[in-house]
Amino acid sequence: MTTVTVRQAVHELMAFHGMTTMFGNPGSNELPFLKDLPARYILGLHEATVVAMADGHSLITNRPTLVNLHAASGSGNGLGALTNSVISKSKLVITAGQQVRDMIGPEVMLANVQAPKLAEPLVHQSLEPLSAQDVPRAFSQSVFAAEEGPVYLSVPYDDWDAEVPAERIRQLSRSITSARTVAPAAITELADKLRGAEAPALVLGPDVDDETVWDTTVALAETLELPVWAAPSLARLPFPNQHPNFRGVLPAGIAPIGEILGTHDLALVIGAPVFRYHQWQPGQYLPATTELIQIGEDTAAAARAPFGDALIADPVDTILALAKTLDIAPAGTSPAGTAPERVMPDPATSATDGILHPEEVFAGLRETMPDGTRYVVESTSTNAAFWTQMDLTGPGSYFFPASGGLGWGLPASMGIALADADRPVVAIIGDGSAHYSISALRTAVEESIGVIIVLLRNGTYGALDWFADMLGVDKAPGLDLGDVDFVSIATGYQMHAAHAGTSAELADLLHDAQDRAARGQASLIEVNTEKTRPEKK
Repeated sequence: MTTVTVRQAVHELMAFHGMTTMFGNPGSNELPFLKDLPARYILGLHEATVVAMADGHSLITNRPTLVNLHAASGSGNGLGALTNSVISKSKLVITAGQQVRDMIGPEVMLANVQAPKLAEPLVHQSLEPLSAQDVPRAFSQSVFAAEEGPVYLSVPYDDWDAEVPAERIRQLSRSITSARTVAPAAITELADKLRGAEAPALVLGPDVDDETVWDTTVALAETLELPVWAAPSLARLPFPNQHPNFRGVLPAGIAPIGEILGTHDLALVIGAPVFRYHQWQPGQYLPATTELIQIGEDTAAAARAPFGDALIADPVDTILALAKTLDIAPAGTSPAGTAPERVMPDPATSATDGILHPEEVFAGLRETMPDGTRYVVESTSTNAAFWTQMDLTGPGSYFFPASGGLGWGLPASMGIALADADRPVVAIIGDGSAHYSISALRTAVEESIGVIIVLLRNGTYGALDWFADMLGVDKAPGLDLGDVDFVSIATGYQMHAAHAGTSAELADLLHDAQDRAARGQASLIEVNTEKTRPEKK
């Protein structure tokens, strides 16, 4: 009987599943797995950075992405970033090195005792095979399970040199295909409810930020004259933000959402939980005069919703089927695409030399960057300014940390750029966020990732200042960041970096950064900005 090592079997399965890029920060326990690795290895200098890079990569490819972390310590370092991946259901296969089997019981150095429990509260599945011979099957299971969200797989490092029958590779080179369809009767009922409602509204979530349904969603809103809200705590943008039907992002409080949706008799929430609240603003969820129907594939999210009915179905397929039933063609193929463009407001300006208002920065990006640019945003205090000045017209244009965990944006932008070199990527990062994952700059330089980083420096945790005021916390400690020279830091990582003191300088630097990005060179542009708040008063 022909045999191969466990390592060879797993490497073959990686190739079978097209897992040609791997993100990691290796330790001693992981080295046996990395021997003769048949994939491009992207090194991050911290595990949270590694997870965020893989997260961004998976969001674009929509395929399982391999992450390799070091035992318990490395896994622990990555858990903060993993919270974002879990909420966004990123398809991550996280392998972690474990001590040799004979050394786990005595709890020696780098033994990860009860390894599956470490990530279990977060991930979709958490595994440690009971034998070396079961590692290839467990890896195969992890790839398939990752279709529903991140999976954690701990492997003792002496397993990799164990032998299994070569036939195991062929047996495990298999596929799983979903052929679930939306029930026609459910679609007919939804269509009837929309036709019969006097004041219906759409609330769209990140799960419908999809190129296969984007134009159909726009046509649906235009044809039925539906006001469109984006779900609160938005991680992806599901609708053009300057479209006349778009009303903005719902506030993340119970009372304000109830007041907004309470003016409608029907609210269809598609591709989002009901709801991801943040600030505690108690009130009525919805008045009895409003019917709410949540549409999505997440059964758990539907079960924990405190109100409303739910339809468990693919939200993209549901929109497509609903439009077909209502005889609505995608925007651009019918008169539905003729709605007038909104006139962009003039940006607010700063009265202080050398400091720009965030609206000036975003207006500069809108006017300078090409259509189709992907924006990875981790500057919470400038949310209101961003939505006022940006004009995002296509799918896959906006990314935000799904759980609100800082340090995600900078490395995630690099994973996104690695996954798709055809669209420019701009990372809009606050100075508070930048400190969490600044070592990601090294990866951008070493891997020739042409990302453009616009670093907004206001010297404070601006969002926390707003939240402290809302909670009545006067003079909260720890909000002052001081003045940090990010240009010097980026230069130290051998990245091209410059400071923009005016809108004209920013425009020039953005043009230069685009030229560099086309050559696979990253750039950082530092801008001093006024302090603003996430929501307009």
